Amino acid sequence: MTAIDKPVALVTGASSGIGLAIARRFAELGMQVVLVGRRQGALDAAASSLGAAALSLAADVTSPADLERLFAEVKARFGRLDVLVPNAGGGQHAPLGQITEAQFDQQFATNVKGVVFTVQMALPLMKPGASIVIVGSTASIDPGPTMSIYGATKAAVRNLVRSWVSDLKGSGIRINIVSPGPTNTASLRDAFGEHAEEGMAFLTAKSPIGRIGEPDEIAAVAAFLASDAASYVNGVELFADGGASQA
Repeated sequence: MTAIDKPVALVTGASSGIGLAIARRFAELGMQVVLVGRRQGALDAAASSLGAAALSLAADVTSPADLERLFAEVKARFGRLDVLVPNAGGGQHAPLGQITEAQFDQQFATNVKGVVFTVQMALPLMKPGASIVIVGSTASIDPGPTMSIYGATKAAVRNLVRSWVSDLKGSGIRINIVSPGPTNTASLRDAFGEHAEEGMAFLTAKSPIGRIGEPDEIAAVAAFLASDAASYVNGVELFADGGASQA
């Protein structure tokens, strides 16, 4: 089987954490995986760890020009896209009264604008049977203190999908969201800054199953939603959080 014969999947924010775990799972399932991120060096290292099934292409999801160039390259190389995972995103902690314009703009640019234009520019490459799996967050319903802006971006994405399911009617393309709870990644620890240990302990104590998640566990859910096993699943937000958002 040549690369062009394989299902083609593209994952943004794929150089580390959940994005890399999803890319790895797709590669293990026999897909040709395109890893996308802003840092070419980190992307190259991530792709190298996945072997010949991976290709790294640098792009900033907040830039429509970058995305246009990215999908033109995907079209030239593969001619199509079977699975799209808009995963790039991030959050910053700030309580009401200390939220800055820069924090607001950055989070909405990456988490909302980036998703909108990633999906929109990928659509012409997607045919009936293709699948979009957006990586959301349990912050869409349970943001917690100091995470109001991040939570607002993830709630916005959930509502985008509610509308897009109707927009995609008749296309044969499914779109769903996997919303992780706290997951053991460097970005989660970085978000807590100097309070990382206290933050991780708080999240662990909140979990009904007594721990936070691992990136591979989120990847397994994303792979399910992207697969034919979920062929009748469309428009859902699937929480992968050990029940924490319900506790």
